[in-house]
Amino acid sequence: MRLGLINSAWVQANQPTTFGLQKTKEIGFDCIDIFLDPMIDDVKEQKLIKDECDRLDLPIVSVCCVAVGLIDFNPAVQQFHLERCKQFLDLVYRFEGENLLLVIGEYIWNQEVIPPEEQWKTAVENCKILGDYAANLDIQIALELEPFPLSLLNDVDSMVRFIDDCDHDAVKANIDVSHLLLAGVGPHEMARFKDKAIHVHISDCDGKVHGDLPPGRGVVDFNPYLQGIKDLDMDGTISIELEYSPEPDKIVEWVEEAYVETDKLMQAINLRG
Repeated sequence: MRLGLINSAWVQANQPTTFGLQKTKEIGFDCIDIFLDPMIDDVKEQKLIKDECDRLDLPIVSVCCVAVGLIDFNPAVQQFHLERCKQFLDLVYRFEGENLLLVIGEYIWNQEVIPPEEQWKTAVENCKILGDYAANLDIQIALELEPFPLSLLNDVDSMVRFIDDCDHDAVKANIDVSHLLLAGVGPHEMARFKDKAIHVHISDCDGKVHGDLPPGRGVVDFNPYLQGIKDLDMDGTISIELEYSPEPDKIVEWVEEAYVETDKLMQAINLRG
């Protein structure tokens, strides 16, 4: 598997686009995931990213999208987010990427008032629509498991059920290692992602709250999870996710540390390459 980085690490440290891309390549990453919004970041920024990645020989694998409105009970809000997600999928295509990393929403009103089954049904229907759109572009959607109590996809059971209900070759799962730990998902459950997962996020945490720390700074025992991922025989990418560095002025050191530690973990079980 390849080792990548989500460029939000640089963005949230207020570093220029080209600086982040160049440092990503310089540090040694195989590829990159891009965090931007095609409804906000104009075509000049989009072209800058693609041109620079091509120049650096740094393939773009994934674009990240949070679209919690896909399961809003208002049809107009759903329609807006469907069209917005299609713009993201168009961007993945223009970037010659492989997948759209998609975060869908949470149950509202504590799963009261509106039956949770209705929100689930809405999510499945809308992801099928997006799956058709993605398939036409020969790309896929990777759904992220969020370890929060009301998240629609917050454990292996819900993710597997959702992928099965969508029953679409273009709609698969993203595996986020620290999210699995926070959700109480052990490495022994990794086998359930067989033929259902296409992308991986890796970061550390304190075991209690969402952290996105460099591996080694938290409590995650990565080896069993990575072995489980290896056993899935995925031809994909493990992307380091680093959010909100506590010392933005030392973001280069933060990313370098994450790269070195993750590379060690992958090399130890012959997972990289």
